[in-house]
Amino acid sequence: MIERLEHCTICPRNCGARRENDHGSGFCGMGVLPSLARAALHFWEEPCISGTRGSGTVFFTGCALRCVFCQNAEISNAGFSGKIYRPKELSALFFRLVEQGAHNINLVNPTHFAPAVAEALAYRKLPVPVVYNCGGYESVKTLRELEGLVDIYLPDFKYGKNDVAKRYSRAPDYVEVALLAIAEMVRQRGGPVFDEAGMLQSGVLVRHLLLPGNTQNAMEALRLLKEHFGSEILVSLMAQYVPCGKVNDEQYSELNRRITKRELSKVEAYLYGLGMEGFVQERSSAQKDFIPSFHLEGL
Repeated sequence: MIERLEHCTICPRNCGARRENDHGSGFCGMGVLPSLARAALHFWEEPCISGTRGSGTVFFTGCALRCVFCQNAEISNAGFSGKIYRPKELSALFFRLVEQGAHNINLVNPTHFAPAVAEALAYRKLPVPVVYNCGGYESVKTLRELEGLVDIYLPDFKYGKNDVAKRYSRAPDYVEVALLAIAEMVRQRGGPVFDEAGMLQSGVLVRHLLLPGNTQNAMEALRLLKEHFGSEILVSLMAQYVPCGKVNDEQYSELNRRITKRELSKVEAYLYGLGMEGFVQERSSAQKDFIPSFHLEGL
């Protein structure tokens, strides 16, 4: 088990920070042992992920992106006091969710804890698919250490333009890094595979959250996904944006509203025009009621 990293390069930030068991000084602000905020069945993912029994979601604290509009800002910054799990304990938690009926084990924002997560997954093979639910800003080297342990990759592709990525996530290389990461995910898992009930068992499902005033960014993101991956991936166009995080600040005031019907219709039409398969979320999903409560539930 990794107990210390002297110069962390797990994520593309390559900040070289010292990270120990439960604390660190890097961009994510986390130690090397996973810090959790919630572990429970979740019914509001894509239909092929949530199904009828729910997805066994495990929310990790801290983040390698920390977008200004983050809907999970309460736990993505280093100020949230999560519960620390060692790999063997994390494995046992996964199995408890399986016993509750989870269709899969859904690791939400695990990037900065990838080595410990890999150890937990290798400890005992799960009887359900493992979903790696991440921000898309991933290191290919780290992803390769997960090969054979992850069944479904569920990355975001947040930006089609690096100037937007720089403004909202301080990641001016996001587009190139995320495209390389998704390519590695596709190499590992190939095209989508469903069971007889329509549940995704293997593959890559890429999400794009439509931001207010950013239809051009969204369409460019979708165009790049079509150009690079075509039918090898599924796409989920998300309309659930609600103002969160730092968007109350005057600096980001353009994000301090929900998306309009016209914005969603424009991007939805563009997606259909590309002929890509996947999902489009309804605007009615843009409610804070759908954001999970983070009070260490299930831990």
